[in-house]
Amino acid sequence: MATVIVDYESGNLHSAEKAFQRMAREAGAGVVTVTSDPELIRRADRVVLPGDGAFPACRAALFDHRGVFEALEEAVVARARPFMGICIGMQMMATRGLEHAPTPGFDWIAGTVAPITPADPALKVPHMGWNDLVLERPHPVFDGVESGDHAYFVHSYQFRVEDPDQLLAHVNYGGPVTAIVGRDTMIGTQFHPEKSHATGLRIIANFLRWRP
Repeated sequence: MATVIVDYESGNLHSAEKAFQRMAREAGAGVVTVTSDPELIRRADRVVLPGDGAFPACRAALFDHRGVFEALEEAVVARARPFMGICIGMQMMATRGLEHAPTPGFDWIAGTVAPITPADPALKVPHMGWNDLVLERPHPVFDGVESGDHAYFVHSYQFRVEDPDQLLAHVNYGGPVTAIVGRDTMIGTQFHPEKSHATGLRIIANFLRWRP
């Protein structure tokens, strides 16, 4: 069993790598490798796409790595390998992003990444820090996770999904803010599971065990 964390030079992968490797050992889920090699991504049993920064910059960095997006499409869409997008990696699953300028996403889950606009003007953007998850519907990756469990967020834009069935969890921040999206063999977390202590580690372990 091989899990690949895609390295396209967007953010520090050290904490994600350590968290996934630790939970893979505990779950008996095989090897976790950080790579930008399209062939390793194409052959992976599971794929994780992290991302930090601005949506357009992350997308440009990903496509600057020749063959990486095509390998992702083959592994995740054609071969239906379990996929987890984290932060901007989750946002790039959308149809488009509106940060700085309209930018196409992967269009794996229909929707738009738009600015967070809290109803309470006292709430600052970015939405940064701990917040309580509100689970919308059951999912195998939520085994042992409950509404009210904490996760760690740092973002100014949120994924507004078109199909409400693909919104798996939200948090409240002057109104609902998307926390987790998913369909079929794909899941994405706006928060950083590797920085979300027990809740995040449980989600990582569940993802590594997930056999959709």
